[in-house]
Amino acid sequence: QVQLVESGGGLVQAGGSLRLSCAASGLTFSFYRMGWFCQAPGKDREGVAAISWSGGSTYYADSVKGRFTISRDNGKNTVYLRLNNLKAEDTGVYSCAAAREVTNNPRGYHYWGQGTQVTVSS
Repeated sequence: QVQLVESGGGLVQAGGSLRLSCAASGLTFSFYRMGWFCQAPGKDREGVAAISWSGGSTYYADSVKGRFTISRDNGKNTVYLRLNNLKAEDTGVYSCAAAREVTNNPRGYHYWGQGTQVTVSS
């Protein structure tokens, strides 16, 4: 049974930082592209960042470039998202997901975590 478990969310002031973690089990982690997605209140889920199976290639949404950093540790079956210089518009539920294809479309991801809430106060 595949499980993705996120942690590290919370309430932070604008300009602050958080580090999200997503621990995976039940799959061969190094075979999967990993993505982070955010669903803000009243909005569709959007891709924030993604990383290739090796960690050698990354993708960032324009809105987070230069502020967020995605990384992974295949030895620990964990993917991370460092969020710096947070803004109120970054508020939402952040979920990690796993895909076998090279895609940034949520529909291409097979496995999903439950998500962790990030709230940025202005």
